[in-house]
Amino acid sequence: MLWKSSLPESLEIDGRRLTLKVRRDIRARRLILRVDPADGGVALTIPKGTSNRTAIDFLERHEGWIAERLHKLPPLTPFTHGAAIPILGDLHRIEHRPDARGGVWREEQVVFVTGKPEHLQRRLTDYLKGEARKVCRTRSEALAGKIGEKVTRVTVRDTRSRWGSCSTSGALSFSWRLIMAPEAVLDYVIAHEVAHLRHHDHSPSFWRLVSELVPDHQTQRRWLKREGSLLWRFG
Repeated sequence: MLWKSSLPESLEIDGRRLTLKVRRDIRARRLILRVDPADGGVALTIPKGTSNRTAIDFLERHEGWIAERLHKLPPLTPFTHGAAIPILGDLHRIEHRPDARGGVWREEQVVFVTGKPEHLQRRLTDYLKGEARKVCRTRSEALAGKIGEKVTRVTVRDTRSRWGSCSTSGALSFSWRLIMAPEAVLDYVIAHEVAHLRHHDHSPSFWRLVSELVPDHQTQRRWLKREGSLLWRFG
């Protein structure tokens, strides 16, 4: 696969050309390899002091692992007329109505999108981001009030490294793609970040608080680990 002493910009695995994203991290303790579920690219984290030759050998040894991960990725589902996407875990069929007005709305298990075909992807994405922002803000504030804490701000982003985050100032951030996860999973991630308003660590006290907020949080954590990559295959 590789023969040069410098790291390549792409890899060829099972006849597929994959982008290689390399990040050198002084905090990393070991080489870390990840397949990006959004585009199928490969990300390699290299700790300080690790040579390119060592990194290349690591990649070569893990060709089979990369191929297996690619094989397990669910198929891509673009936002197009007739496609089915989950919203809070329930499948909705996309219905494009180019001549209608009203932007984007839902009725039962259908999500309607108006406007030109070339704007469908952006319009539906913006709608889902807005829904995610609204749900995450409302539920975060409610849970924070329940434990006597306060949320200063809620934002949604298209993060791939984490589902949510909490700053020391009380600002919470979530992946907007959680709006497509089952509702219980979304509630767990919200509870996880709200618990960080009180405990800025993953201590036993933190997990006790998470358990109080979401008693079955282990089930939701397992879903994210097993099925979470599916959320990046939509859109």
